[in-house]
Order: sequence, then structure tokens, then C-alpha cells
Amino acid sequence: MTAPKDKIPGTYQKMHEDFPEFMQAYEAMGQATRQAGPLSDREVAMVKLAISIGAGLQGGAHSHCRKALQAGCTPEELRHVAILAAPTIGFPTMMRAKSWVEDVLSK
Repeated sequence: MTAPKDKIPGTYQKMHEDFPEFMQAYEAMGQATRQAGPLSDREVAMVKLAISIGAGLQGGAHSHCRKALQAGCTPEELRHVAILAAPTIGFPTMMRAKSWVEDVLSK
């Protein structure tokens, strides 16, 4: 579930250039974690988005929104993931997270 090369941030691409073995190992770990359980690609994508939102990671949220769309998630589902954060992390933080989802959906 790789993003098109033009969507991958330059800093991530640079890590691949500078530290190829490290990045291969990092990506292999990501693949192994996805394959470690029964969740579908869509479910994994929504969980990863939720984790990014909860951790306050804008770049991660953007990345996982793009990956979720590639996995077949709908814009409404991604917005719902953001809104579900409100009772746990607070309304203002949820609004910030929803804006990150909208950043990706508006492109």
C-alpha cells in the first residue's frame, strides 16, 4: 500500500536515499505488523489514522489519510474517524485532526 512517488514527502524519500537498509527494515516491520493480525487493509488504515490523530502527528495523519483512501476508505469514513476522537482527546484537538483530514480530501 505505497503512495504514488509524487505524494511521498521529500524528507521520507531522502531517508531512503541516505539510509536505504534502515528504511527497508523499517518498511518490512510495517508490513509485518499489518500481516500479524486479521484486520483488513481498510481497517488497518483507519486504525493508523486514529493513532496519528491521537498522537497529534499531522504528517502521519496526512499520510494515513492518503493510504486509507488508497485502501478504499471513503471521505465520510475518514471524517468519522476524526470526529470519534472528540470524547477522548477533546473537541479542539478533534477539530485540528479533522482539518488534517480535510487537507488531504481537498486535494
